[in-house]
Amino acid sequence: MAQQEDVFKKIVSHAKEYGFVFPSSEIYDGLSAVYDYGQNGVELKNNIKRYWWDAMTLLHENIVGIDSAIFMHPTIWKASGHVDAFNDPLIDNRDSKKRYRADVLIEDQLAKIDDKINKEVAKAAKRFGDAFDEAQFRATNGRVLEYQAKRDALHERFSQAMNDNNLEELRQIILDEEIVCPISGTKNWTEVRQFNLMFKTEMGSTADGSMTVYLRPETAQGIFVNYLNVQKTGRMRIPFGIAQIGKAFRNEIVARQFIFRMREFEQMEMQFFVRPGEELKWFSQWKEWRLKWHKALGLGDEKYRYHDHDKLAHYANAATDIEFRMPFGFKEVEGIHSRTNFDLSQHEKFSGKKIQYFDPELNESYVPYVIETSIGVDRMFLSVLCSSYEEEQLPNGETRTVLHLPAPLAPVKCAVLPLVRKDGLPEKAREIVDDLKFDFATHYEEKDAIGKRYRRQDAIGTPFCITVDHQTLEDNTVTLRERDSMQQTRVNISDLHTLIHDRVSLSSLLRKLK
Repeated sequence: MAQQEDVFKKIVSHAKEYGFVFPSSEIYDGLSAVYDYGQNGVELKNNIKRYWWDAMTLLHENIVGIDSAIFMHPTIWKASGHVDAFNDPLIDNRDSKKRYRADVLIEDQLAKIDDKINKEVAKAAKRFGDAFDEAQFRATNGRVLEYQAKRDALHERFSQAMNDNNLEELRQIILDEEIVCPISGTKNWTEVRQFNLMFKTEMGSTADGSMTVYLRPETAQGIFVNYLNVQKTGRMRIPFGIAQIGKAFRNEIVARQFIFRMREFEQMEMQFFVRPGEELKWFSQWKEWRLKWHKALGLGDEKYRYHDHDKLAHYANAATDIEFRMPFGFKEVEGIHSRTNFDLSQHEKFSGKKIQYFDPELNESYVPYVIETSIGVDRMFLSVLCSSYEEEQLPNGETRTVLHLPAPLAPVKCAVLPLVRKDGLPEKAREIVDDLKFDFATHYEEKDAIGKRYRRQDAIGTPFCITVDHQTLEDNTVTLRERDSMQQTRVNISDLHTLIHDRVSLSSLLRKLK
């Protein structure tokens, strides 16, 4: 685990050094859990969004997009349940004056027991070598079974308290488990209280005439309140979907793991409207289709798993997460939820407007049911970054740091490098850049030895480097170097466009989804 944490630290530092992610407001010592995307980060992020958007809107005739406002009528958040129920259980340590999420303190305690089990397994694996049977050891070793029983009992008690929203029981678990404040080291805890995660602000010019509005904590409600507008103007027939990419804001108390949990983040959400009674069929189809979208990137099928929810939100009748193996464990990157007709029914009730769909085939009106697919852009970005990062040992004993980014997502698709800065080579290289730049993000670089330039491009994940040398001036050929294999081939300048396009175009990714 410690080794993985070291790798994660390196990834965070690499992201800053190579212009992917910067701490926000850094010259003012930063702002906790807020980050800015740098020149390479914004390109990678835009490519992830484009891959999602095109997969939704180009490959499905019945899915269209919208872009709704961040500010919405405050009653929308009353209807959606966010004003009353969008809370985290918080607890303060009286000695350090620090505030924590009670559920996170207990989750950390569970993780400590997991670590103890894993240490026992690792010790045994070292002792027995190739003959080690991990499954048998976990099932029979006394100490492991003791830890496992303790963990299961704690998990059962914790789940029950969370399901019942029992704040006293959460505090009691913290006391019984003798969980201490990481700063003061004491167990001097306050009661557990609920804290709403929405950011509030005032709209209007005077104190008397102002209205409390919220920064949206999710993008879904903007789709629900526009559902009828889209259906009527687009003459959409059920089943159909509405997709949206946009910022959301949550006043997270425990924001951590770099860009995994932030206060200002971006979501890609699609709400799919279906007939009542058909929702579970569509839920299972979207579950399958979304996993296929992730796997098409080639980051490694074994890095994904489904996690079906034990505890369902009050509005859902089925929910699953797609989890990705980050350096700090399997974590949710996308949620697929069957939200029933909860949201639309609530908006109908609170607005007093009829928002039903008339189904010409059934000759009746009803409030549609909804399947939601919701993915965090920043978490997706992090999963791509983490699984692409490698410190590779080369045969000559050197090490290179390389980002094996899926080529269609790479911020820079190709770099054109003149071997020397004279003899007409820079001019020839510029000609190639001017030809390729209309279709591909292309870099021109002439500073430093060619090997150093290759390493720099490897570090930002550029799939191809094109080297212009003296032979180029004679026969119009260049050296095309491929990032992952480092293989170099001599190719004609006229063939560059096709060779690069076949590897880096988004359509090559989308075709895998047919």
